[in-house]
Amino acid sequence: MSEKATVVLVHGAFADASSWNGVIERLHASDVRVVAPPNPLRGISIDSAYTASVFEQTPGPVLAVGHSYGGAVITNAADHAKNVVGLVFVSAFIPDEGELLGAVAPTSKDSTLSTALVPSQYPADGDTANEFAIDPAKLHDVFAADLPEHQTAVMAVTQRPIAEAAFSEPTVGAAWKHLPSWAVVASGDKAIGTDLVRSHAVRAGAKITELDGSHVVMVSQPEAVADLIMAAVTATTREPVGAA
Repeated sequence: MSEKATVVLVHGAFADASSWNGVIERLHASDVRVVAPPNPLRGISIDSAYTASVFEQTPGPVLAVGHSYGGAVITNAADHAKNVVGLVFVSAFIPDEGELLGAVAPTSKDSTLSTALVPSQYPADGDTANEFAIDPAKLHDVFAADLPEHQTAVMAVTQRPIAEAAFSEPTVGAAWKHLPSWAVVASGDKAIGTDLVRSHAVRAGAKITELDGSHVVMVSQPEAVADLIMAAVTATTREPVGAA
């Protein structure tokens, strides 16, 4: 009997696992196993190590799904977990080995995120480190313009800041080079930028689905995103060795 992959949903910056709620509901309705862990948002090395441990402790094959910065996390983490069978990138970075997100992000002509970031500090190893959040007054336009403002007002309050280390540490793994990949490109992405998301997806050789939406298209169009994930689950389902 063939074994379907468990879908592991990795959220990005300024968000938490609840950003996948609509997608999770639809995957559950199709009897797909789902895990949606917290992404620490403390840096590429910390976040990818944590996520790799989630992959490794998930029984059976895993389909790794990453939104935004979560795309960088899964392509690093999947290089350290032998049970990952595919990658799905949703409005996501898909970096190559040695790339810094802090160097890549400014190349987008569609992104306006840099104008909306607010820095702050947090304690780290007896010292202080820098992190960034989105100015609540700008979150709707920059992050989620296709959602009602009352909804983005709540998102602005509950957002999770991301450490500067996420942008200054180099990518050390590029699992998209050896795993089948799918990508959602949102036409109104002003966070990473539609142009950068698309160029990364093309470089990765991902099967691309274009949607008319904002950076958080999995919140505004969960059915379309869930449909793509289901297609990836089907494509990565393998018959056991020796099956007739």
